[in-house]
Amino acid sequence: MEMLMQYVWEHRLLSPEELTTNDGKPIRIIDPGIRNTDAGPDFFNAKIEIDGCLWAGNVEIHYRASDWFRHGHDKDAAYDSVILHVVDKDDAPVARSSGERIPQMVMQCKPQFIEKYAQLINNKSQLPCAEIIRSMSPLETAEWVQSLAFERLQHKSTRIKSLLERYRGSWEDVCYVTFARTIGFGTNSEAFELLAKSLPLTLLHKHADSLLQIEALFFGQAGLLDDRKDTSNGYFMQLCREYDFLQNKFSLRRPEGLMWKSFRMRPQNFPCRRIALLAHYVHNGFRMLADLLEAKGDEEKLRALFNVRLEGFWSTHFSFSGEAAEPTAALSRGSVDIILINTVAPLYYTYAEFTDEYEWAERATTLLESLKPEKNHITETFASAGLKIDNALVSQAVVQLRNEYCLQRKCLYCKAGHKLLSAARKK
Repeated sequence: MEMLMQYVWEHRLLSPEELTTNDGKPIRIIDPGIRNTDAGPDFFNAKIEIDGCLWAGNVEIHYRASDWFRHGHDKDAAYDSVILHVVDKDDAPVARSSGERIPQMVMQCKPQFIEKYAQLINNKSQLPCAEIIRSMSPLETAEWVQSLAFERLQHKSTRIKSLLERYRGSWEDVCYVTFARTIGFGTNSEAFELLAKSLPLTLLHKHADSLLQIEALFFGQAGLLDDRKDTSNGYFMQLCREYDFLQNKFSLRRPEGLMWKSFRMRPQNFPCRRIALLAHYVHNGFRMLADLLEAKGDEEKLRALFNVRLEGFWSTHFSFSGEAAEPTAALSRGSVDIILINTVAPLYYTYAEFTDEYEWAERATTLLESLKPEKNHITETFASAGLKIDNALVSQAVVQLRNEYCLQRKCLYCKAGHKLLSAARKK
């Protein structure tokens, strides 16, 4: 209930008759303040006029006024800056730690508003706001999609920034781990990231001139060389010998919790095949970030970087025992699209922030706009609600919407939910 009250306060969806203190003094909200998601009062830096006197400070919201004491705010100096206490049930006066009384206002949500909110939060359908989305104008949806797409890029950028901190600003290391995570294609993403982190480029580059040794390091660290019952596969046994030597040389510890999945997966996406692909890019030195920057967002140049064929054993195999009918490209066009979406665009976007060269951010969005949208149950759900999903920028926006708003039940902070609730509040 308090979350709903915070929403009403933040968006000024109050009835005029509510804008008084509980002792009858008129209130004028100049600025509701900035919503606080951490510890402390609910809204910072609000500006409120109470009975003609201007106040600047914080606002706290509770369902019951007595919650002020239950939460210990009366003894917490962090709440001494509260200039207004907003409640649904006025069951107690409140005061600062000094004993000074704090103005209090009753704000009760209308029944139809609470009902609409409950319908959104408790609805079990995939998209309870589908009708609202259909009613939105093209201008509304365009602005909404743009905002969500940048949220998605920022979300991925946060992961990249944490990697930059881990690798002390080494962009190639960050690119290497990001690319490894991407070629896990969701199902094995976590495992690929753990694998890459267990083998830093500084170590790999010491043996980058030997593809066999690079493959041995990856397959050994992945735990895929443990079953040595069949000694008839000469290539496999070579990998085992090389890994045993290198593991001892570098005192390697295998990452814990690796779980490789291949059920209902196309052979091209089998973990062994993708690990061989990662080894291909490390062989002779990993310099993918430099190549991506050199391409400057040109889609055809970028595609050429990922239009590769594997060498040796992996040119005709999907696993240590599964042989292909004929050599095939390591990555399909659709797989390259996923790499452009999840590796290239986020790296460009983050690179723009760190270098203040904002043309890289433009290249990131232009690239996403040029790519076909992803096809999955998320995009299909929103397309069925009338949302036009015609490129990867839009498909990334709806993925952000589904993951960060719908699944989290943050309907109050979604444009569609806001539109529905705002209409209900005004009735």
